[in-house]
Amino acid sequence: MEIDLATLAYLTGSSANDAILKRLREIGHEGVRVSHGYLIQHLVESEPKVGELGELLGVTQQAASKQLLELERLGYVRRVPDRVDGRIRRAQLTDRGRRLVEDSRRLRRELDVHGDEEVKRALIRLLVATGGAEKVLKRQVVPDA
Repeated sequence: MEIDLATLAYLTGSSANDAILKRLREIGHEGVRVSHGYLIQHLVESEPKVGELGELLGVTQQAASKQLLELERLGYVRRVPDRVDGRIRRAQLTDRGRRLVEDSRRLRRELDVHGDEEVKRALIRLLVATGGAEKVLKRQVVPDA
């Protein structure tokens, strides 16, 4: 197969994400999409406001609110009053949302077991060479426009 590394990395990542989504749905996480993960990553350790989520995701407040509403309807996220100013609402993972994170991480670790360390190192080198590593480490990766 003649294919450049960047395209191969993208297609492989997409295929891996599809496989993980399929497994997540099989174990009861119906309705989740890859794009939800971009928002959820910001709720693992914090409770941002919708406007803050929009900034973190590189989208409008309305787009962030729409994603948040989808995740609320699926039972993964809730909006809670700010501890200092009750007029402000913050996004927070529910217990179901935390299970989704745990299940996703477990499935990714299982997939890693099948991975080749040499291939993984090559992909990390590509990520560093293209300037993407810092964004990954800071959880600043945004969905494709």
